[in-house]
Amino acid sequence: MTAPLIRGWCPGALRPMQSGDGLLVRIRPPAGRLTQTQTAGLAMLAARHGNGLIDLSARANLQIRGVTEEGLTPLIAGLSALGLIDPTPEAEARRNVIVTPYWLAGDGTKELADDLSTALRSDPTLGLPGKFGFAVDTGAAPALRNVSADIRIERDSENALLCRADGVHYGTTVTPQTAVRTALALARWFLADGGKGRMATHLAAGATLPPAFADREALTSPDAPAPTPHKTVAGFLIGFAFGQIRAQTLSALSAIAPLRVTPWRMVLLEGQRSAPEIEDIISRPDDPLLHVVACPGAPACGQALQPTRPLARALASYIRPDTTLHVSGCEKGCAHPAPAHLTLVAQAEGFGLVRDGTAAGTPVGRPLTAEQLQRMPGLLRKDPDALSL
Repeated sequence: MTAPLIRGWCPGALRPMQSGDGLLVRIRPPAGRLTQTQTAGLAMLAARHGNGLIDLSARANLQIRGVTEEGLTPLIAGLSALGLIDPTPEAEARRNVIVTPYWLAGDGTKELADDLSTALRSDPTLGLPGKFGFAVDTGAAPALRNVSADIRIERDSENALLCRADGVHYGTTVTPQTAVRTALALARWFLADGGKGRMATHLAAGATLPPAFADREALTSPDAPAPTPHKTVAGFLIGFAFGQIRAQTLSALSAIAPLRVTPWRMVLLEGQRSAPEIEDIISRPDDPLLHVVACPGAPACGQALQPTRPLARALASYIRPDTTLHVSGCEKGCAHPAPAHLTLVAQAEGFGLVRDGTAAGTPVGRPLTAEQLQRMPGLLRKDPDALSL
């Protein structure tokens, strides 16, 4: 079997990536937020210049799918008019900032995220690795601990701002005026110290942080449960099957409230207290599709060896609520890089099953077809441990 191509970089709007269904154009909403005008415009552009499908990514971005070469130029012009385009592809790549969606007006989170984004966008000397990113997680409690980021701005036990490196639980106290400068200084230390990939990996290999980044502990709290559709102080969180939104659905949402894009492939409807009555959204926390992750699969992705989402949807109701199923079109596992209880990895003929691992893990037993998997008695009994290959 041919190994999947690992590109080592993420697509953007100014640097789209070719996929099986056309160009993939990624938009990074400023501070993770879209105004109603931006949401409506983005929906229109996705329908006009793409195939009408928009993906939510694990980095709190949106991806317009199916863009043609001819449609790319007018799409970029439209996104620019909406204020969703950076000056250059390099500036776009540097502005890799994830923001807690639970911020409240006046708590300083959005302003801090905007300041950090501006500083990253305007500093061409900061040559960070492609996936290196920042998290602004300054709500009342940390919400992004399980989200990939290399430098985190959070709060300590006394509610003071703290800047820390991913991989350690301590950092240095900062203020709204010094937080951005300190975060960029930590990024420059990473580069000067020979960092090549991710911060946590660099520290695990023996790198020693500057003493200033070891004077305060981050706020400790138990890991938050997996986000589900629910009411929050900031608004109402809703989900979508496999994190994909139709342009018509996005257009309907634009009439309700501004959106905050989350790294959980969900959006928060700002200021809302209940889910809207529209199609194609997940509004119940017990919806079985919340326990299933699946990439676009074949033919939408040129590297996928099998269709994924029809199988994932068919198996969703058979998965226990405490079990996560990941259906991956190849060994890269882009949709869910972390381990899952059950991972089905597409192969040339059927799917291999990996237990408690990632798509790159070693499957147990022989590959099974989608039809065979749907007849598996273990899944029918909602007992993943009873699977017999």
